[in-house]
Amino acid sequence: MNKALKNPLIFTLFVLPALFLFLMFFVYPIFSSIYYSLTSWNGVSDTVKYTGLTNFKKALGDERFWVSAKNNGWFIIFSCFVQVPLIVLFSLLIANVKKLKGLYKTAVFMPAIMSTAVIGILWGFIYEPNIGLINKIIGLFGVDPIYWLSDERVAMLSILITNAWQWTGFYIVMVLAAILSIPGELDEAAKIDGATGVQRALRITLPLIMPIISVVIMLSIAGAMKAADIVIVMTKGGPAGSTEVMATYMIKYAITNFKYGYGNAIAVLIFMFTLVVTAFYQLVIARRNERIEY
Repeated sequence: MNKALKNPLIFTLFVLPALFLFLMFFVYPIFSSIYYSLTSWNGVSDTVKYTGLTNFKKALGDERFWVSAKNNGWFIIFSCFVQVPLIVLFSLLIANVKKLKGLYKTAVFMPAIMSTAVIGILWGFIYEPNIGLINKIIGLFGVDPIYWLSDERVAMLSILITNAWQWTGFYIVMVLAAILSIPGELDEAAKIDGATGVQRALRITLPLIMPIISVVIMLSIAGAMKAADIVIVMTKGGPAGSTEVMATYMIKYAITNFKYGYGNAIAVLIFMFTLVVTAFYQLVIARRNERIEY
């Protein structure tokens, strides 16, 4: 087998299928989007008119586009500064459970395998102003009903909480696997030296799992930049566009309004923004978390 893989022809035959799929479903769509972003086309007719950078100028000059970009920013901020700390906290708690650890891991992972449509509808009932669970609870303390998905002040926060609830369990399993891979001798030695549980978590466990936390943050940023389905299911970008994100903004123009060229320009901008944010994180922050050998 090793001799066969050293043969360039056989090696090429093994690589070709994967390379074909990569070119067909990744490289080609990118260049296709770039091409159509420079045109005025409704996605149906045979007439494709070259317009240069007009679509990009229109998008960058549109206040609604920047509102949607800001909402993607809120997704990133909420994921990194609220969701990730909770992920680490729950992972540490589950890792120290003595009984039914498998049950807890299954329970937290369940939302990640559920359809976003189901989760959106479920939380829509929870946020319902009249019979929703949250308003029923706060009503016990004399608080007036809050229109969670209809009030511009709290609609975005409501979506962020729902999105975090869906994906927190997925990341917990990743972090938990990193924690459980740490040799028990390190924790035992710290116990003998008199370290408390909090000290062991902060000075031993947390530094050792920083590489996987870095991966979780990276995936959270990527997920925040492509967020769309949860917004479409829960608010469709409303009220008054206050929960619009770049992906839903693109869908409205490319599909609903038949402005395929403009929609592709927005898609290219999303790609560029994602590339800049992830590159910044990788170069400035993630590179400090080197691979750790136990």
